[in-house]
Amino acid sequence: MSEADCTKTRLPRELWVVVGCSFLVALGFGVLAPALPAFASGFHVSTTAAAFVISVFALVRLVFAPTAGRLVSARGEFWVYVTGILIVAASTFAAGFAQTYWQLVAFRGLGGVGSAMFSVSAMSLLVRLAPVTVRGKATGMFNAGFLVGTVVGPAFGTVLVAGSLQLPFIVYTVMLVIAAAAAALALRHSVLAAVDTSGSPIGFLEAVRHRTFTAAVGSNFATGAAVFGLRMALLPLFVIAVLHRDLTMAGLGLTVFAIGNVAFLTFSGRLTDTWGRKPLAVSGLVILAVGTALTGFATTAPSFLVICVICGMGSGLLAPAQGAAVADVVGNRGNGGPALAGFQMSADVGAILGPLIAGVLVDQLSYQAAFALTALVLALAAVLWLIAPETLPTLPGTDPDQRADQVGRARGDHPEPELA
Repeated sequence: MSEADCTKTRLPRELWVVVGCSFLVALGFGVLAPALPAFASGFHVSTTAAAFVISVFALVRLVFAPTAGRLVSARGEFWVYVTGILIVAASTFAAGFAQTYWQLVAFRGLGGVGSAMFSVSAMSLLVRLAPVTVRGKATGMFNAGFLVGTVVGPAFGTVLVAGSLQLPFIVYTVMLVIAAAAAALALRHSVLAAVDTSGSPIGFLEAVRHRTFTAAVGSNFATGAAVFGLRMALLPLFVIAVLHRDLTMAGLGLTVFAIGNVAFLTFSGRLTDTWGRKPLAVSGLVILAVGTALTGFATTAPSFLVICVICGMGSGLLAPAQGAAVADVVGNRGNGGPALAGFQMSADVGAILGPLIAGVLVDQLSYQAAFALTALVLALAAVLWLIAPETLPTLPGTDPDQRADQVGRARGDHPEPELA
């Protein structure tokens, strides 16, 4: 695929709306982050119980993801997308006015249901709406918008908490309603987003028969453990115990990670659409693995921050390639809900297991061992990508819904099973 072809292809209006809505959702989630633990502690519960309020959201989201995938294939993305956002909005508002601890837990759990519906349908929309020649670019923009929202949100949330603990809940609710309204207006009568029932749903077990999808699931699990799990849960403790700095340094490390990530997302998507999915995925995983391993050996604040930037760069290279490859395999007929749900779940499982296993290693061995094991998982994911076929559609006259197995055969790779 030439760079000129990618440059000429414009993203549809509906896709810009999805990117904008995802930014609003992420921004609101970040706004709520500083308030939630403090709000839960107000019910005079233990630290573990307060933390469970955060965990229950992720656990319910994980459990409900397969159902969300089936709903996407049965009812279409529009209905699931808007309904999911509105469920999160209603549960967030109710949580802000919860009268007991268990009411708060129940409302947060309901929010996890809505989050699963929103996230699976959002990815399905991204797969369907992105033109085949710019799938990497579209995935990069989606990830960049979500990342910027999660980074900027907590800064606003900290200011709002100073006024009232309930104010972040109200602001997040308003953001979600705005996102749902924008999505409803843009997608309701859209021809591109219309329900397509021409094919049978692609199940997760069916999709993992394709080596590229398996590689994407592996790298998604690895980055879930390294980026969303280990980095969020263990990094603050590492900064205090090893670097002997306060949480401000931990926050700065997460910020420069995000800067490196967004900086590379600005061009890695375009490179994914011209050079292929494999080179960017393997490079990103290797850089992220090296940076993760080196994190455990950082002894000064400057070296720690440089390593955080390197990790962000690796993650920025990987994300568009990984998402575009999944889109290549699943195709854009709108019947990949179950497969996409399984792909999303792999990151959630990694984010849950990663910190737990790393915590045991820290207690029994050292921080270096915890970061090294996570780096090994990332390296193994890179190996999966090395043996997977390239899925970038580059053949003359390629059909927009071409399957990755067709590309693999044309390039002499081992044929992959047809998914739809």
